[in-house]
Amino acid sequence: MSWNPVEPLAVDSRGNLLVSFRAGGEDAPPGDAPTPLALTALWHGGRVLLVHDRYRDAWELPGGGIEPGESAREAAVRELREETGHEPDGPLRFVGHAGFVLAPGERREYGALFTGRASGLRAFEPDAEISGICWWDPNSPPPGRVARLDLHLARLSGEPIARPGGHPLT
Repeated sequence: MSWNPVEPLAVDSRGNLLVSFRAGGEDAPPGDAPTPLALTALWHGGRVLLVHDRYRDAWELPGGGIEPGESAREAAVRELREETGHEPDGPLRFVGHAGFVLAPGERREYGALFTGRASGLRAFEPDAEISGICWWDPNSPPPGRVARLDLHLARLSGEPIARPGGHPLT
């Protein structure tokens, strides 16, 4: 995978870059950089679940670090439950590996992206890390300060999202 794209897929306000996305291959993560995190795009009625991270003061996909001995899938389910109280209706679907170049220092790493559906909504309890959740319609403006890399990944997660004019983004 190339770490020097002509143009990144997405850039955030801190200078972090989403530089690549490789679909599939859950059991074969890229070997040129670590894969220390897992993210989940959980969908309900055309809306994706976002969490408001207190430290970064931004809306982002639920997710976080993969603990020792834990698979990326196990981390995705655990982080989704811990951060939102939600669980998917069935097994999460692996979408792919997102390649990042993170500022400062241009640290290179991958994140494993999963997706799922939720038919019911659950109560949310804020904690020291996550101050709120929202179900965001990608056809609407973002809910405030957002992690642009995560919004791009939500669109890549496979949920058919219509653009104005009815053309899918996926």
